[in-house]
Amino acid sequence: MDCIGGFVITQFYGLDRATSDVDVIELAPPSAASTILTLGYRGSALSRVHRIYLDRVAVASIPEDYEDRLVEMFPGAYRHLRLMAVDPYDLALSKLERNGMKDRDDVRYLARTVPFDLGILQQRYDKELRWQLGVPAREDLTLKLWIEAILEDRAEG
Repeated sequence: MDCIGGFVITQFYGLDRATSDVDVIELAPPSAASTILTLGYRGSALSRVHRIYLDRVAVASIPEDYEDRLVEMFPGAYRHLRLMAVDPYDLALSKLERNGMKDRDDVRYLARTVPFDLGILQQRYDKELRWQLGVPAREDLTLKLWIEAILEDRAEG
């Protein structure tokens, strides 16, 4: 499962906040995707026991070549399951269109923790994501504001 969102930020990058869903963008093998989602959907017996559920994300825009940069989250922990995390730049860019307060906080956290090379963030946006967006001029401005906020945060720290 290719995972994004709060689950990845908390479990793989260490952000201390609660999340109850595992946002997935790809399930493999495709023939098993329906079964996996049925077993782990919100309100399923499995989700009630473990207090976490699977949420297939179809609306987030992800940089084009994200698959090449996936990292296994818990190697060897499960026999029949591999949870793959998108890299931190792809994770941040997946939050660009929504741009809610939680998204901005997540990006700020990633920028501090990784720490971000802002040239890589901008390059990946320009090359792999911008062409996919419905209103690229709006997202250009959002990314510009994010970069300015990250630079301000670094200047204060």
